[in-house]
Amino acid sequence: MPYARITGTGSYLPEKVLTNKDMESMVDTNDQWIRERTGIAQRHVAAEGQTAVDLAEQASLRAMEAAGVTADDIDLIVFATSTPDKIFPSSACILQARLGAQGCPAFDIQAVCSGFVYALSTAEKFIRTGASKKVLVVGSEVFSKIVNWEDRGTCVLFGDGAGAVILEASEETGIISAKIHADGRYEDLLHVPCGISSNYEQVKAGNAFIEMKGNEVFKMAVNTLGRIVDETLAETGMDKSEIDWLVPHQANLRIISAAARKLNLPMDQVVVTVDRHGNTSAASIPLALDVAVRDGRIKKNQVLMLEAFGGGFTWGSVLLRY
Repeated sequence: MPYARITGTGSYLPEKVLTNKDMESMVDTNDQWIRERTGIAQRHVAAEGQTAVDLAEQASLRAMEAAGVTADDIDLIVFATSTPDKIFPSSACILQARLGAQGCPAFDIQAVCSGFVYALSTAEKFIRTGASKKVLVVGSEVFSKIVNWEDRGTCVLFGDGAGAVILEASEETGIISAKIHADGRYEDLLHVPCGISSNYEQVKAGNAFIEMKGNEVFKMAVNTLGRIVDETLAETGMDKSEIDWLVPHQANLRIISAAARKLNLPMDQVVVTVDRHGNTSAASIPLALDVAVRDGRIKKNQVLMLEAFGGGFTWGSVLLRY
């Protein structure tokens, strides 16, 4: 049975940058308050009319170039997003047409901030069963469209961006373990409280905004990510000391630091981009991964732990050899 191995990474950030100083003129907040509570200094924001697929296309082309694959080689596209271009068709299908990868299956996955881990886990199953050989896995978000820019508790947290990987069938070890979970009982702690078949008038009125009970989410995230680390290591029989890099979802520096402590990892073995990117939801892990691969920190054959926690609640981890 073949392994699923990442052979190329890519990412893309919109040009516009909003610093904490910029935020001070928009809501009642300040740079020190934001940095102390989140670790965020700036975030990127999509231009008017710039969509999740626009960002994903650029990230995908870079990942394909890094892996040395063409659109004709791709036999599956899995696109993680909570901010799709259209109600339907899927963003994966729109991206497929842009790339010229016609014919292969393409679908979206919606698991909010855990979206990329869910997508990677799903793609791995297609490769392990022999159904696919070269998969494009993308996480792309334009959360700026669903942020209430008058709510200082949430608007300072989120940013826009996209990240992608090519996952290929390989005889070499790639993904060692992929674990995903959900618990829908906590739906109301982090959600957009309207949609197509529920409170659609709020969507039409332009009031489809993120609502979050921050303290509760923080506690759940820290406890849950600690458990998933233990579960993953127990299943694989690996020790914490074998992990070279933690590439966590970039929600908040305090959550990231707690995850690092759980693994006994110093922060210089943790990829942190939350200071520059903010929380880009499903895009955050592939963005962080691409940054660390391209700047030379992450090297071939090193062991990486990817972990995420998001609305749903959803959570998951992927342990892999790069």
